[in-house]
Amino acid sequence: MTRLSHRERTARVRWISKTPALAVMLSTVLVTACQDLNVPDFNNPAIGDLQSSPTRTKVITATQGLFIGARANIAPFNGYVSELGVLGRESYNVGAGDARFITELLQPGPLDGSSPRFGGNLWAERYANIRNAGIVLKALPALSTTPPVGMTSTEKAATTGFVRTMEALDFLLIIDTRDTLGAPVDVNHDISAGPAGFVSRDSVYRFIVGLLDSAVTNLAAGGSVFPFAFPAGFSGFTTPTTFVKFNRALKARVEAYRATLLGCGAPCWTRARSALDSSFSAVTADTLLKDATDSLGTASMLARGAYYDFGTGSGDVSNGLNDPTGVSQRGHPSLRTQVDTQVNGKRDRRFQQKVDSVAAVTVIGHTSDMVFKIYESNTTHVPIIRNEELLLLRAEAELGLGNPGGAAALINYVRVNAGRLPPRGTLAAAPTDTIVTELLKQRVYSLLFEGGHRWIDARRYGRLLSLPAGIPGDKIFGALPVPIDECTARGLPNNCAPPTP
Repeated sequence: MTRLSHRERTARVRWISKTPALAVMLSTVLVTACQDLNVPDFNNPAIGDLQSSPTRTKVITATQGLFIGARANIAPFNGYVSELGVLGRESYNVGAGDARFITELLQPGPLDGSSPRFGGNLWAERYANIRNAGIVLKALPALSTTPPVGMTSTEKAATTGFVRTMEALDFLLIIDTRDTLGAPVDVNHDISAGPAGFVSRDSVYRFIVGLLDSAVTNLAAGGSVFPFAFPAGFSGFTTPTTFVKFNRALKARVEAYRATLLGCGAPCWTRARSALDSSFSAVTADTLLKDATDSLGTASMLARGAYYDFGTGSGDVSNGLNDPTGVSQRGHPSLRTQVDTQVNGKRDRRFQQKVDSVAAVTVIGHTSDMVFKIYESNTTHVPIIRNEELLLLRAEAELGLGNPGGAAALINYVRVNAGRLPPRGTLAAAPTDTIVTELLKQRVYSLLFEGGHRWIDARRYGRLLSLPAGIPGDKIFGALPVPIDECTARGLPNNCAPPTP
């Protein structure tokens, strides 16, 4: 059995299926409570049955549930994309229902770890999904190897590789928000052992890398098909062989973060570049498309990637970032003041495609007259990782490995083909700091309002204080606090910074 904190044990995760059959199966494995499901206690007989007497159907159902758990709290008005958008000065949340989106997240705070909507947010759902991944991994060895009740060894290997990759994604989102505070990783141990200890940020990243690399080994032994279905957002990555490309894309992101945050330099950049070679990025510095307009497939190539799915069916979860009139989500004024222009005088095409002008709204001194049009409906996918990011990660790796020319070529490719901006002809000869500045600017507009990238990037390059200042009294926060229940479980005060080895 595992031991998680009170918050983790009582966290609520939406386990909703897009098909009635899967919904029925989910309800037989977990405990239904209206449309939300309380993550069950390990003494729950259904969970014990899954672990001690698993069947193929139960394991497949729980495994598919990881897709559903992965999207939990990603796209509501106060979820991962929205809250990190506020912290990184991509967006404002001007919803009249709670002024803390301004007074706590932008102004001196402090960030309150007791609130699951603000400082204590973006924690419980991730650990709930990690816990459910652990349940699947413990069930697999006890599962018969004879279909139709069991799974073959090949199917078990494929499932293990998938589960470990999804675990790695959840741990990455956790450390994205807590940074130097670290996080628990040994959460699947006996309940009598007490709360899992926190480990350092570096240890969390190493743990994530270990999960991703071990998953590749499992996927290589996983044959040609998964024994379960994938949602539409993972189109193109639905076999063990193609899913490795998604895994390697995550590995490239993690190694780039380690290179900049932890200073591991060339070894991390080398691993990032190697992972990119095995990911789904279709363009390198040596194979650039030179034209200034979309050639066949260029736009779809940049968009290609893995996405979270949303829907409006009975019991499904819709994309709460769809807010065409700006009731909650507004663009930060700096998006307009800092944007580059095309030769024809129009703003960067990415800005035009992603932001609209509307009547201004002011909340506690913060004014915005922009709304996001990225998410055209409440069923629009939200990117997890896609080619446009991978091209810019490759540019980072080339620069980190002493190839400014290769980095400049990739940055200019994105400027021209994504932004319709003229290339910067002298960029390759510019100082490294200038190239980094240009790289980060392209990441702002390429990855706008997709996953808190502006905040994460500013932090990992030591440029948090370069984020737009806002109004007097605003503050730039570097990390969210540890939730209060995590502190209490360890005998520590509120807003604790748990000791790490």
